[in-house]
Amino acid sequence: MPTPEYSLPDVLERLYHNQLALEAALMELTQLVETQGHVEAGDNVRGALEAIGENAGHIKQGLARLKLQS
Repeated sequence: MPTPEYSLPDVLERLYHNQLALEAALMELTQLVETQGHVEAGDNVRGALEAIGENAGHIKQGLARLKLQS
């Protein structure tokens, strides 16, 4: 049996946390880009961030189910 810190739910949860961290970093960079007048680029990134946000909920629910099965 794998050690708990390398179990599938743990690895997937760490990937999820990385996704959230990348989302936060992109938000910061988007604000910087927009303050420099690149509104269209900011809008494009915000569209991608919206997809990330929508998927985050599904990922979190899937992780909860995996943990219950473990």
